[in-house]
Amino acid sequence: MQVPGNHHSRLSATVVLLSVMLTIALATLGWWAAVKIDDRSIARETKALRTGLAELLDRIPHEQDSSVVWTEAVVNVRAGNDQWIAENLAEWLSDYFGHDRVYLIDPDGEPIRAVERGQRVSLLAYERDRAAIGPMIAELRRKMAVASVENADDATDALVGTGMEDVRTLSPDATGIVSVRPILPSDDTLVQAIGDVFLHVSVVELDQDTAAAIGQKFDVADLRFAQGAVLDSERIANPVLDSAGRIVGFFHWLPDEPAYQLILETAPLLAGTALFLVLAGTLLFLRLQSTTERLETTQAHATFLAYHDSLTRLPNRAMFEHKLSQSLGDARRNNSQVVLHCIDLDHFKSVNDTFGHAAGDALLLQVSHRLGSLVGEGDLVARLGGDEFAIIQPNVSDMRDALGLAQSVVSALEQSFDIDGHEIEVSTSVGLMSSDGHVEMEDLLRQADLALYEAKGGGRNRYMLYAGELGTLLRDRLELESELREALKSRQGLELVYQPIYCIRENRILGAEALVRWQHPKRGRLSPDMFIKLAEERGLINQLGHWVLQEACRFAVKSQLPWIAVNVSPIQFRDERFAERVFGTLDATGLDAARLEIEVTEGLLLQNSPEVQHTLRVLRGRGIRVALDDFGTGYSSISYLRTYGVDKLKIDQSFTAQLGQDEEIDSIVRSIIDLGRAMKMQLTAEGVETESQRSILIAMGCDQLQGYLLSRPVSDQVMLDLLSADAQREDNVLGRQAV
Repeated sequence: MQVPGNHHSRLSATVVLLSVMLTIALATLGWWAAVKIDDRSIARETKALRTGLAELLDRIPHEQDSSVVWTEAVVNVRAGNDQWIAENLAEWLSDYFGHDRVYLIDPDGEPIRAVERGQRVSLLAYERDRAAIGPMIAELRRKMAVASVENADDATDALVGTGMEDVRTLSPDATGIVSVRPILPSDDTLVQAIGDVFLHVSVVELDQDTAAAIGQKFDVADLRFAQGAVLDSERIANPVLDSAGRIVGFFHWLPDEPAYQLILETAPLLAGTALFLVLAGTLLFLRLQSTTERLETTQAHATFLAYHDSLTRLPNRAMFEHKLSQSLGDARRNNSQVVLHCIDLDHFKSVNDTFGHAAGDALLLQVSHRLGSLVGEGDLVARLGGDEFAIIQPNVSDMRDALGLAQSVVSALEQSFDIDGHEIEVSTSVGLMSSDGHVEMEDLLRQADLALYEAKGGGRNRYMLYAGELGTLLRDRLELESELREALKSRQGLELVYQPIYCIRENRILGAEALVRWQHPKRGRLSPDMFIKLAEERGLINQLGHWVLQEACRFAVKSQLPWIAVNVSPIQFRDERFAERVFGTLDATGLDAARLEIEVTEGLLLQNSPEVQHTLRVLRGRGIRVALDDFGTGYSSISYLRTYGVDKLKIDQSFTAQLGQDEEIDSIVRSIIDLGRAMKMQLTAEGVETESQRSILIAMGCDQLQGYLLSRPVSDQVMLDLLSADAQREDNVLGRQAV
């Protein structure tokens, strides 16, 4: 007979034994998982520190190269120009980029300038760093000598990008990053002998501030740097090695051990009750899973920060170089083209100097957004540092696409930026280089940089394709640009034609619009579409526009034309003396201001610029009328028309062409006419080609007509004949009325 008590005792013992075994198993499994999770956390933090140090080692030379690869730097250092060196090469670079010390070293290895934290100091300051810097200088000069022998044809060019950077012990109580770069010309206008090269040395100490910055960026708690070993059981230490593998110090920090903390929190619960063993185990595993996911999220965030710029969130130089290398490899395999755009803001330093670094950061953020809106799928926009950006265009089949993107970048960034209520205007220069993948990445970068320098040297606010491999399209544009410059210089080939503008009821000439044409010696007669945009892009529009204004005013003076209309590019309004130049032309030609009409586009009004408003007010104050050309095709609002002051609206020919065919277009034109009448503006309809269009416009109450139905653009002599015939008809009418 079985005793119930014994049965229950054995059952209880079994339950207890199983519970103990299960507890031990779960505890063992939990401890093992905790150790693994904490190890992964520490490994993630260690990797983040190495990434941060590598990023610093990579950034400092690039910051130096922004100033040292510059012909003016070589000239001014040779000349000992203190003020220039301070503003561009030594004090400024130390202050702007936060380099602790900057030295300029002459060809004999001796310092000629010492700067500490943005302030010039005695040359004796170099002595504390000489032991660390001297061997690096000697090694760099040895490499430069070898490079000059191997590249005798272009020794200076071979040194671009050459330098040395390393982590060095500076003194018994200081360690830092030392970067040595040669000061080299950026073009071939200056001969640079290898033995005459000055050197630029930057020192960034690995101190508490540096460690704190890395720790904050990569989420490492209480990160510090020490030269000696760290005797603290609660802290993790990781050695910092120089290029020779010698230990120069240690990063140490309080490790993030989430699993260990978790066990401490749950241990009382596990020890207190076995009845909730399964539940506690389940909770433990759920918490461990959550912790693992959090660590993975943290690691993903750290990885993102390692490959992206912290301000703009764009890919940084590391990601950029990885993508460029990958794209070049794909191009080799797929027989395609990769185009690299190197982008540099013009006069960015003046923004920082005038409005402060916070405004400069806000400007860079807006620039990154504009660039991101321009590229296509698969393209990469990166910030390389400072005000330098880059775009990688893989799989380019037509170079016109790349040139179009470059022009879009120039156009987008020349539009003003609203920074804390300030309207800030900058421009940009772009250097392009294409490759089928058989050019090394360093060469591609160098060639794109050379194109960038050429764009800046040519006047900025433009793009330039590397001159070594000019495409047919660009070669043709450059040739056309050169010929346009010669035409403007010689005044040969350029001419004006005039399209009459008629009164809608009396069919008499009210005025005329001056239109420029170019009788090219090889290409024949060119319309404005062929060269106006080129003139705007290449900095010729002010010269061309001034010539058109002069010729139009001269013609109006010698004719009976009531008034003459002249188109003005928005770019001409950037000249703060534009109104003064217009008045000078009126005075020189003797034309009454009331006989001149300036035609502008809606894009000028959309700039919402106080300077443009002032210029238009000054012009109208003198009696010059302002007409808004192609009205209705942009985005002008009534408030803009009231703010700027406009005398006339010109209805775009795309609307006129569809009158009587599209009820919506008819309504739009009628609304424009009603708006103009309500605001006491004159109205001119462009592109009138049929009697039906004229009848509809008469019925709608339009004031003036212009188009092929009435007259094509004609030469000055034909225009004079039309005016004479018009006057004769009017005399005949008056004569009949008198009779």
